[in-house]
Amino acid sequence: MNLVSNETLSFQVQLLSKVIDVKQYPFIKLVVEKSITYGEYEQLMQQLADLNSRYEAQKEEGLLDFTPLLVHFAGMLNEKLDPNTTIFALKKEGYYPSLMNVFINILAGSGEPG
Repeated sequence: MNLVSNETLSFQVQLLSKVIDVKQYPFIKLVVEKSITYGEYEQLMQQLADLNSRYEAQKEEGLLDFTPLLVHFAGMLNEKLDPNTTIFALKKEGYYPSLMNVFINILAGSGEPG
């Protein structure tokens, strides 16, 4: 059995991250560059699904201010990830587009739903 050293594996991941099309896959590149573990990734995706469900429920109830959801998102996010960068990367890759649009609009100061 041929085991790969951590140093070799790290180097190979760095090389692979350079060939990822940043414009097409900014979230994947972010996950790789910030050394997000599988468990951290799974936790983030579950939290996003839960947050999106809360957004859909609040929108259905007629709520117009989703700033608390953005604050919650920023607070729940792994400390390795920047909230703004992560939001734009998720949006670009098509994760929860309505929720990400709302977050982007709040960040831009319009507060209008996407």
